Amino acid sequence: MLKGPASLERNPTWLCVVAGLLVDRGGRWLMHRRPSGKAHGGQWEFPGGKVEEGEVPEAALARELAEELGVGIEPDNLEPLVFASDGPISTGKPITLLLYRVTRWSGTPQALEGGAIDWMLPDEIARLDKPPLDIALFAKASALLGAAPDGAELC
Repeated sequence: MLKGPASLERNPTWLCVVAGLLVDRGGRWLMHRRPSGKAHGGQWEFPGGKVEEGEVPEAALARELAEELGVGIEPDNLEPLVFASDGPISTGKPITLLLYRVTRWSGTPQALEGGAIDWMLPDEIARLDKPPLDIALFAKASALLGAAPDGAELC
């Protein structure tokens, strides 16, 4: 637990990361499998990336999804949904991951930066190997959207 201003000064600066929850007409969610050789290689995640200096999260997510998936997104079509953070347990720079529901996009998603993408129902996503923060995001988003998989424990 943090105590006093001196403790706050010793904390490393946090890293803001954004991700998108794209849902198709059939209720399937788009997931991205990270390329081998990268952190969490082979695991499935919500697509997105780091917020660059001077960017707001919505603009960063629109940029990241254009780069990673080749889809066009207007920031007005992003709805803040849930977040997860590894701050208290982080071994490096703490990460806070913001998940936005993407309500509208143009183009057909493709895996442009390696890895793979797939549309899956929440029951299928529950069984995927995911990085810790994506596990937390999935549980929270499923509970909020009423898409909790059968037998899943939700945070």
